[in-house]
Amino acid sequence: MTMETATAFKISGKVQGVGFRYFVSSTAQQLGLKDWVKNHPDGSVVGLVEGDYGLIASFMKELKIGNRWSQVEGVEGQSQSYSGEFESFEIRY
Repeated sequence: MTMETATAFKISGKVQGVGFRYFVSSTAQQLGLKDWVKNHPDGSVVGLVEGDYGLIASFMKELKIGNRWSQVEGVEGQSQSYSGEFESFEIRY
């Protein structure tokens, strides 16, 4: 039995202009997770991810590492109620 859950996240550091949203999206898709990611006006990247609790934990670990061009300084995650409304993971603009 899987435990479906959702987590809102905010990543700070050098995460804009370095392909970070694409990294987040591809990582989520590889894990079978759904929802969205976008740049935030304060220079961070924010998003929401839904799926299996264990897979979200793995996803959050990858966000802390980042891609090779980013410099992740902070990762915040906050549990949300699962909606199941998304069918894929998308990059928002």
